[in-house]
Amino acid sequence: MRIKRLSENAIVPTKGSQHAAGYDLYSTETVSIRPHETALIGTGWAMEFPIGYFGAIYARSGLATKEGLRPANCVGVIDSDYRGEIKVALHNDTNTLKTITAGDRVAQLIVMDYYHITNFEEVNVLSDTSRGEGGFGSTGE
Repeated sequence: MRIKRLSENAIVPTKGSQHAAGYDLYSTETVSIRPHETALIGTGWAMEFPIGYFGAIYARSGLATKEGLRPANCVGVIDSDYRGEIKVALHNDTNTLKTITAGDRVAQLIVMDYYHITNFEEVNVLSDTSRGEGGFGSTGE
């Protein structure tokens, strides 16, 4: 996959283990995030995802559970036609000021494919299923 360096101190995304699904994204800056606020963290990279794929930005489990920091939108979506810097909107869920330092791992990137729908067909009736219109919690016991 093609990536373009936008910052001298950008660190190439890395995998934490051989079979990890995600690539760790690193901060290029030091940023303090106040309690219950969100800050944009630069990674120093622009990326060119192949057509039919997108980048999904997920929380790093250690950062979320140990530090209370997570992506503000829970899962970020980077479309294949976006060419700007990949940034992570980190939200501080704690009551304590948190600081991200340049070089810290801030999120993980998973490259995923998707089904491209070219149009929507409006109908009056949808096919029946055993679930029907049962919504939130309707399949639980």
